[in-house]
Amino acid sequence: MEKGNWSSPVAGFILLGLSAHPKLEKMFFVLILLMYLVILLGNGVLILVTVLDSRLHTPMYFFLGNLSFLDICYTTSSVPLFLDGFLNPRKTISFSACAVQMFLSFAMAGTECVLLGMMAFDRYVAICNPLRYPVVMSKAAYVPMAASSWAIGGTASVVHTSLTIQLPFCGDNVINHFTCEILAVLKLACADISINVISMGVTNVIFLGAPVLFISISYVFIIVTILRIPSAEGRRKAFSTCSAHFTVVVIFYGTLFFMYGKPKSKDPLGADKQDLSDKLIPLFYGLVIPMLNPIIYSLRNKDVKAAVRNLVAQRCFAQ
Repeated sequence: MEKGNWSSPVAGFILLGLSAHPKLEKMFFVLILLMYLVILLGNGVLILVTVLDSRLHTPMYFFLGNLSFLDICYTTSSVPLFLDGFLNPRKTISFSACAVQMFLSFAMAGTECVLLGMMAFDRYVAICNPLRYPVVMSKAAYVPMAASSWAIGGTASVVHTSLTIQLPFCGDNVINHFTCEILAVLKLACADISINVISMGVTNVIFLGAPVLFISISYVFIIVTILRIPSAEGRRKAFSTCSAHFTVVVIFYGTLFFMYGKPKSKDPLGADKQDLSDKLIPLFYGLVIPMLNPIIYSLRNKDVKAAVRNLVAQRCFAQ
């Protein structure tokens, strides 16, 4: 087989998932299914109200609608694979399906990193330059901003997926993960992956380092501006407009840095526990965060809660 050809010697992969912990599989099947339904319902309602309620036709809620749609796409790219793996004793996935799943999950994660940065800029302009907000964050500005988030995430995913699927996979085809997570797949390549490692490092700087730096600087200016507001009520209102986004950012990036930055245990006795945690932490990132996003934005936002109540009232009245 020629190196770099799409037709890899490996026709498919075996996903280990929680095979080493069979007692956990049934419990996690029910738990993940319930979480997925909550994600679809919560984010679906948010998308619905941001589209139907004219009061929410603003840049902040446009970004929020994109975030909700992104969370639905991200979980849908992996959850069916989770559930099938828990039920099917033969946890296999074809090479092409693995490539598609790898592309979708990487694209959604990258897009969310950029989108959260765009949302931070929106809050910065709204609080630090409120008089210029309608001009700076016009429709001609925020629609291309959201579109560029998707384009950047998708482009990066195309690059990494292409580099990965061109590698020869000869020999072990067992992925020690729930899904075709790109780092887990790279471990199976029987060729030099230095280019992949370098490109992943560059991507981490672009999608993790740069957005975190930008968001941090934005919130420094936001906090300084809020503290200068003379009235306590004014400070409370200003902070409430960005507290939901700040909470989501802390959870999202906190999980990512913990997932990729935690030291590896050198204790052989703790290898099994670490292996389990290496699987469950991405599971938290991929399911709990998309489930929490609509809850956080709903609980901390009067406009969203009012829009949801109006939508429910309209449906009840129509019946």
